[in-house]
Amino acid sequence: MASTVLDSDIFKDVFGTAEMRAVFSDDGTLRAYVRAEVALAVAQGRVGVIPAEAAAAIAAKAGEVALDRDQLKQDAENVGYPILGLVKQLSAKLGEAGKYVHWGATTQDIMDTGVVLQVREALDIVERDLAAISAALAGLAARHRDTPMAGRTHLQQALPVTFGYKAAVWLSMIERHAERLRQLRPRVLVAQFGGAAGTLASLGDKGLDVRRAYAEELGLGEADITWHVARDGLVEAVQLLGLITGSLGKIGFDVMLMMATELGEVFEPFAEHRGASSTMPQKRNPISSEILVANAKAVRQQAGLMLDAMVQDFERATGPWHIEWIALPESFILTAGALAQAKFMLEGLVVDPERMRVNLEATGGLIVAEAVMMGLAPKMGRPTAHDLVYDACREALKSKRTLFQVLDKLPAVKAALDSAALKKLCDPANYLGASAAMTDRVLAKRKKKK
Repeated sequence: MASTVLDSDIFKDVFGTAEMRAVFSDDGTLRAYVRAEVALAVAQGRVGVIPAEAAAAIAAKAGEVALDRDQLKQDAENVGYPILGLVKQLSAKLGEAGKYVHWGATTQDIMDTGVVLQVREALDIVERDLAAISAALAGLAARHRDTPMAGRTHLQQALPVTFGYKAAVWLSMIERHAERLRQLRPRVLVAQFGGAAGTLASLGDKGLDVRRAYAEELGLGEADITWHVARDGLVEAVQLLGLITGSLGKIGFDVMLMMATELGEVFEPFAEHRGASSTMPQKRNPISSEILVANAKAVRQQAGLMLDAMVQDFERATGPWHIEWIALPESFILTAGALAQAKFMLEGLVVDPERMRVNLEATGGLIVAEAVMMGLAPKMGRPTAHDLVYDACREALKSKRTLFQVLDKLPAVKAALDSAALKKLCDPANYLGASAAMTDRVLAKRKKKK
């Protein structure tokens, strides 16, 4: 039995993706650690800290060393970290060059740099999937720019909007997240190398030169100062994942509600038996939307853990660092799962404009009470118009007539507006405000960025 949904053969591709799991798998993690050790040796060979031939040998052979996983596991359980066991095995199998592996480094240098390499790969996946979701939402916004539907506040019909406007609101969030991702890369993708207490003392006057060459070798940024206990970069990355999954959860929540039988305005893509019930043949449940909501809540918890792990003691932490080993990989895997579900859902979303129009008419015109009030206000003043329309709404509900039918019989209204003008005010399609214009702005801004 699996301990979590992320390592369950049944659930792991519901809540996550194989691609992101591979990034943070044991294989992916060890590759990142070995790559960091190799880059360090190459940098030190270039600067002259270790013999150039030793650096060349490490670079040529370290990646081919077959690691004894059982021994590595035992060493990690004994020491508390995997790097000592890794270095022992590399050193033993690299001959004379092996004695120069991990020169002047500390465990956290390699583990932190390794996780940064993994985060870089993971952010590439997130960025790619955000772009795909953005494209899907842009398509929905453009196609339904003028498709009227009921806008809702507090789960009640409020004013008319368009479905294109709704999709553009979703799109605006995704576009901001893509921008945030681009902006945080220089702050997050930074190599770590400081030695025992972060001062590079073991390398004498070569420490900063090695750190610079090390970062260059890995294609990472060079830190101004050791960040062993300054965790804001990695924490920021996970906070972004919290924002992304939060927005995807909002989209999923909207779609879930709009799929309700009583609304029936949109549906997740059809696939044979997708969303089926074991006992109710008619059901078409919002499966992707449910995962979006669940993953958003799970990543939020991990984002909180990462914030908690920022509070570290002195120059090396005594426990908070370990929290990251749990929270960071799970956050990326859950985010990848949410992105995959959102991409599937939005690229094939079924939109029913006719049902939207039916729902828009469900209140018999009450949804445009504000429009009528604003149309009457220039003639009788806003307070009077408000009270008149308020009373008319109550009468319409009581008598089960439309708002137009009630208003068109009132002398005060007829003195201010003829029936044709009143009829126009009572048509929800005529009270969409700047929905289309704002949708166009979001689409134009997206197009300009591309």
